[in-house]
Amino acid sequence: MTDPILVEIVEGTLASVEREVETAIARTARSPMIRDAHDFRAGIHDRRMRKLTGRSYSALVQPVVRDFPTATMRPGDVFFHNDVYLSEGGIGHLPDLCVTVPVFHGGEVVAFVQAFGHHDDIGGAVPGSMPSHARSAFEEGLMVPPIRLWDRGVPNEAALRIMTRNSRMPDSLAGDLDAECAACLMGARRLAEVFDRYGRAAVEECFDAIIERTTETFRRELLAKIPDGTYAWEDYAEHDGVDPPRLHAQRITLTVDRGAAVPLVLDFTGTSPQAKGPINHAGDYADGVFLKKWLAPILRNLADTPERAAELDVNEGVVPLMEMRFPGKGTLLTPVFPAPTNARTFVILRLLGVLAGVLAKATGGRMPADQETIRYTGVYGEDDRGPYLMREVLGGGSGGRPHADGEDTVHIVPDSRNIPVEFAEARWPLRVERLGLAADSGGPGAHRGGLGYDKHIRMLRDAHYMSIADRSILSCWGVNGGRAGRPFRVDVDGVEMDGLVDDHPVRAGQLIRIRTTGGGGWGDPFDRDPARVAADVRDGKVTAAGARDDYGVVLADDGTVDGPATAGLRDRLRAERGPAPFFDRGPGYPRLSGGRTSCDLD
Repeated sequence: MTDPILVEIVEGTLASVEREVETAIARTARSPMIRDAHDFRAGIHDRRMRKLTGRSYSALVQPVVRDFPTATMRPGDVFFHNDVYLSEGGIGHLPDLCVTVPVFHGGEVVAFVQAFGHHDDIGGAVPGSMPSHARSAFEEGLMVPPIRLWDRGVPNEAALRIMTRNSRMPDSLAGDLDAECAACLMGARRLAEVFDRYGRAAVEECFDAIIERTTETFRRELLAKIPDGTYAWEDYAEHDGVDPPRLHAQRITLTVDRGAAVPLVLDFTGTSPQAKGPINHAGDYADGVFLKKWLAPILRNLADTPERAAELDVNEGVVPLMEMRFPGKGTLLTPVFPAPTNARTFVILRLLGVLAGVLAKATGGRMPADQETIRYTGVYGEDDRGPYLMREVLGGGSGGRPHADGEDTVHIVPDSRNIPVEFAEARWPLRVERLGLAADSGGPGAHRGGLGYDKHIRMLRDAHYMSIADRSILSCWGVNGGRAGRPFRVDVDGVEMDGLVDDHPVRAGQLIRIRTTGGGGWGDPFDRDPARVAADVRDGKVTAAGARDDYGVVLADDGTVDGPATAGLRDRLRAERGPAPFFDRGPGYPRLSGGRTSCDLD
């Protein structure tokens, strides 16, 4: 039996090393995307390429070992890649650069420390390497298959020079890569100390115990809550940057057999053909192991309490619990090279919602409503210091939950954040005139959806606006009677922008207004306590008009609830609107070609 105390020590050390690696990167990187927005992740894997840490998702070690067997690795080596199709599904688009460092004990590889993050620019057709109208991966930037970037402690200067030469932000790219390589090498030294202290056999036994515990915990505490059966749900990306807006379906048919060795089967048959534009995700590699770890956090919503859910890590232990069945080549999840992928977040984020929808149907609504918590917005141009790029990843509201409202302005990458106003105004020719919550953006419900951002940017010099955002037509759906949230919206001096924009001109003095998505509501909004609605109005989260129209709550002049008027209005609205649907998708479908599919999944 593995010593349980040693397991706790090793598990805590892994978490500490991972945190130290991320802290080192954040303190030494140069680009705002890495240093300030914190759009990067670290992960620790064992020699069998199993992810040991569970605080966040990470890329994969498989492509590195595939091209560089462990017997050929040496202390001080650093491996690098960003090639989407040669990453085994672990890299989604070219700006995500991945650094991998092997850990040695007794002259052999015993583990890996890895970091990957979203960098400012790696070449391609537009600044930021995310051309929203790309038709080919060759338009998206420099593709680098796994290479040995450092050889026994010596950097490959030729490779670094090629990469920085292809970037519009060479200093930021070089600084970020230095930070990531140094941090992972430091992490490898820390992890080697654990092997030196306790011995390889004992530490590897702890690794097995950590992973097996996750498998059994998920099976016993979470999967036991899902009735056996088959359930289906689909949702849609709304545009791909090339074709007119239409429904691009992602469908999951979930089969649950809790007594089987593999209790969950996720079948993606019915997913739409690969798009002409860049919303494809190469997810069918390595048996879908990246997608398994990406989707598994949704299962934590089945925990007995939110506190327990927060305690559950998602490491390689979730992989044996799921089987992925992909359609043939040529779909959104099985694209054929060189299909573009830079906006693949449209698909992989939607899959989180699709799995949540499937589980909501299976469990009678015991899941949060939908959310869309990532989109890229920014401006680029020239100032007195030369070319600049300001791009940030703005979050949105999460979905209402069976036990609570959704969270406001959530960022899906853990610890990530918007760019601080003080830094933005000091670095770029713009002024942030408002940064707050977007009132009424959260879907009405007994538990309200979380709110998105409301951000106003005044440009001080001529520039170009860019955006990579979905849910600009369709809304985040409500569940169990909750209503849909409000979609993403941007206007430049009153002119509404599409969700996918590369280079819309913005003149000095013009105002960019950004409102990010609100999460869907959970439960019938007429069941929400009127006093809570009044509190939302006082807090600026719901307007008085929203309280009246969405919740049937009438407020007196002093902000308190007018009880008799509220009771009468709620009765009338209930009669007019009829029973609330289990899912409420919002009003966006008439604006899309094709409308609903023929499959009745509601």
